[in-house]
Amino acid sequence: MSQAVATPPGSSDQASRSVSGSPERISALSRELSRGIQHAVEQIESLNAQTRVLTFNAQIEAARAGAAGQAFQVVVLAMREMANETAKVAESVSTETRAASTELEAISTTLATQVRGTRLCDLAMTNIDLIDRNLYERSCDCRWWATDMSLVDALAKRTPEACEYASQRMGVILNSYTVYYDLVLADAEGNIVANGRPNQFSSQGSNHAGEEWFRSAMATRNGETFGFQSVHASSLVGGRRVLVYSAGVRSNGDVNGELLGVLGIIFNWDSLAQTLMENTPLLPEEKERSRVCIVDELGNVLADSAGRQLKERLAFPELAELLRTGKEFRDVTINGRKHCVAHAQSQGFETYRTGWHSLILQESRA
Repeated sequence: MSQAVATPPGSSDQASRSVSGSPERISALSRELSRGIQHAVEQIESLNAQTRVLTFNAQIEAARAGAAGQAFQVVVLAMREMANETAKVAESVSTETRAASTELEAISTTLATQVRGTRLCDLAMTNIDLIDRNLYERSCDCRWWATDMSLVDALAKRTPEACEYASQRMGVILNSYTVYYDLVLADAEGNIVANGRPNQFSSQGSNHAGEEWFRSAMATRNGETFGFQSVHASSLVGGRRVLVYSAGVRSNGDVNGELLGVLGIIFNWDSLAQTLMENTPLLPEEKERSRVCIVDELGNVLADSAGRQLKERLAFPELAELLRTGKEFRDVTINGRKHCVAHAQSQGFETYRTGWHSLILQESRA
């Protein structure tokens, strides 16, 4: 029967943890190795100095002994020669290892930086790609649902019964699409005549003619295009952070029909973006010194693992240049601390592209 054997400290278990460590660990090990070799050389030099002192004292005692000490004099000379050779070897080791260790440290530091930056860029790209793919479906939803005849009838007939039925119909849609807070139907003047969750959000009767989602949809040429309003706190749903996609509701549901009003679909932004920011697959020790966020072209924070969304505009000297790249990382100093900042720009999905930027700001170890 086999018997479990305890693994002593410093054995293969510890070695496996070191091997599976980050590239930064390689850089740290090279520095430790360099310091260890230098310390060993210093110890050799210290012992050699003691040997010289002992040799000198032995030579004095041999001289005092006269003829009796002549035989010991040979040993003294051999010890002196050995001390000289040891000193030469120690100096050679120190010179050669210092140069090699310096180069190794530089290479390992560069390697650690490259590996970390590339990995963080890949994570940033995954985040923005997931957002683009998800929001592409939102742009499709609003154009599809705007052709629903219950919405067309509500705007064409403007009777309480037609508006009530439109609300019921939008409520059925919301029961199947939990990513939305609400759906709202506005007439051509921007007045909300129906919404999908009237018991939760009392938006009916309010006017939103000045909102970007309404104005952009009213400016569409046909039913194949859509309107949009970026991340904002919306009064339609009690100040929650949302995106609003919109499409013109046209007579008979025809893509080229007369524009009667606008359907706005109110997307729960945090449920997507904040979930991605907070669950980006970083190591536990990395999360403590990393900030993951989505920003627009001006650096306004739209989603943020640090909880500063819609409250901050990122600003550091290298940011503007970094945002002009597709996918890149830079070592920068932010608030006096060195960071690796990884960036990936929205590449879009199908016909949709947010144009936003995904960033991971990771503070470097001291």
